[in-house]
Amino acid sequence: MVYIDGNYLPKSEAKVSVFDHGLLYGDGVFEGIRSYDGVAFKLREHIDRLYRSARAIMLEIPLTKEEMTQAFLETLRKNNLPNAYVRLVVTRGVGDLGLDPKKCPKPSVIILPVQILKLYDEKKRREGMSLVVAWVRRDPVDATTHEIKSLNYLNSILAKIEANNAGADEAIILDRQGYISEATSENIFIVKDRTLLTPQASSGPLPGITANIVKELARKIGYSVVERNITIAELYASDEAFLTGTGAEIMPIREVNKRQIGEGRIGPVTERLWGEFSKIVKDSKHGTPIW
Repeated sequence: MVYIDGNYLPKSEAKVSVFDHGLLYGDGVFEGIRSYDGVAFKLREHIDRLYRSARAIMLEIPLTKEEMTQAFLETLRKNNLPNAYVRLVVTRGVGDLGLDPKKCPKPSVIILPVQILKLYDEKKRREGMSLVVAWVRRDPVDATTHEIKSLNYLNSILAKIEANNAGADEAIILDRQGYISEATSENIFIVKDRTLLTPQASSGPLPGITANIVKELARKIGYSVVERNITIAELYASDEAFLTGTGAEIMPIREVNKRQIGEGRIGPVTERLWGEFSKIVKDSKHGTPIW
């Protein structure tokens, strides 16, 4: 069942208007959220970020946060999905072929669950991912910044096409100054001398919820975490590197532009962080029980 504006519909009947401005102009916001063994992991944090993104684009969500939470949980209950990946979407709503948001009287809320999302298999998690550096640059923070999780992902799609054409798993996107921003839909970390480095906000990465968890876990196991500008040369010379995201979870990087990273497989720090992360995702202290 798919939730659309208060109605629960079979997947075959779940449709949006061709005049919806989310379709016509990418005018909307979204979140991807996972549930593990009956726990919607970091649901409150995801919903908070959804509303922050909506506020940034002056989109008035027609549900309170509590109403959104209950709609989300009820969608999982109706589908009997203790383990799921859920796309939560709010569009500007139906308008006309002009782009003026004033023509869209009511935003639309869509909650779309699937049983599980496997971006990468466990073999890839052990062996690590191959990456290339994309020619496309991340939109700057004073433009269509990826700090806002909007429906406009063309910037990332162009980079993903480049990765596909190069036979790589993913692409790294740089900011306008040439510093690392993030991957197409993941945050990036490098490990060097008992320190985790990750790009700072001025480079335009999404404030990642999984990334924030990784920072907390790293500090608990005795690593310092520094947010600053990072160059590609520093990535090449790192001891380890990995990506984080709701879909990807934690994925090690094997090589970048054919340069081997560390030992060319999952490193000890990444492996330990993955182990710690795997423990907390099913803990109701870190999420919201579905039932």
